[in-house]
Amino acid sequence: MTAVIRKTIDINSDLGESFGAWRMGDDAALLAVVSSANIACGFHAGDPDIMRRTVALAVGHGVAIGAHVSLPDLQGFGRREIPVTPSEAYAMTLYQVGALHGFAQAAGTRLHHVKPHGALYNMAARDRRLADGIAQAVRDFDPTLCLFGLANSALVDAGREAGLPVAAEAFADRRYRSDGSLQPRREADAVIVESDEAIAQAMAMVREGRVRAVDGDIVELQADTLCVHGDGAHAVAFARQLRASLEAADIGIRAPGQRA
Repeated sequence: MTAVIRKTIDINSDLGESFGAWRMGDDAALLAVVSSANIACGFHAGDPDIMRRTVALAVGHGVAIGAHVSLPDLQGFGRREIPVTPSEAYAMTLYQVGALHGFAQAAGTRLHHVKPHGALYNMAARDRRLADGIAQAVRDFDPTLCLFGLANSALVDAGREAGLPVAAEAFADRRYRSDGSLQPRREADAVIVESDEAIAQAMAMVREGRVRAVDGDIVELQADTLCVHGDGAHAVAFARQLRASLEAADIGIRAPGQRA
C-alpha cells in the first residue's frame, strides 16, 4: 500500500471530566499538547463550574473547543449502553451542545466541534439512525460545527450526508477489530498500555492509513484526528511523546479546518 502523505493531523483529548471535588486527569498539562479539547457537558462527567474552568483553560492555550456529548450516565461514566431513540439522541445532543456553547460564548470564543462519548459514540458508529439523530442536532444548532466520529463508521457517514464538516477519528491507544470497530473496554487488552506500541500504531495510521486489527487483519482508514485519553497515569507523558513523534516526521499539529 502506498504511504499516505499528510501535512497535518489533529490531536484531541477528552477533558473536563472532573466532577465536584473529585478530580480526573491533568487538563492544564494536556491542553499544552493537544490541538482539540472535547469537554464533558455534565451527562457522563463534568459540572457547570468544571465546564467553565476547562473552557477558560482551552482558550488560554488556543485549543479548539468541542462538546463531548454523552448518554445520561454519571455513575457509569457514560460507558454503559442505554437504549435511546434517534429522537432522544437528538435532544440530548442539542441540550449538551447548547450548555457548552453558553460557557464558550461567555469566554469570548465559540465551539469548534462535537464528539460523542463512550457508549453513545460506539452505538452511533454502528447504528445509522442514531448517528443521523446526533448529526441532525449538530446541524440544527450550527452547521459549521465539525462532527468527530470513528473512521469508516455510520457517524462519519451521517455527518457528511447532513452537510457537516467531519473529522474521522483514530485511537492511538485502543485496539481495533477487523471490521474497523474498537475492541470493547470490557475485554482484556483492549487498551494499549505500552507507549512505544501505541506510538507505532498512531504513526502507521497517520503515515500509512492503516491499523493492524487484533486478529492480524489490516484495516484501512484515513484519520483526520487522533484521540489520546487523558485519564491514565501516564497520559500527559504519552501525549507529549506522540506529538514529538509526529512533529519529528514533519507532520503539523492542527485542529480540523484550522489554518496555519
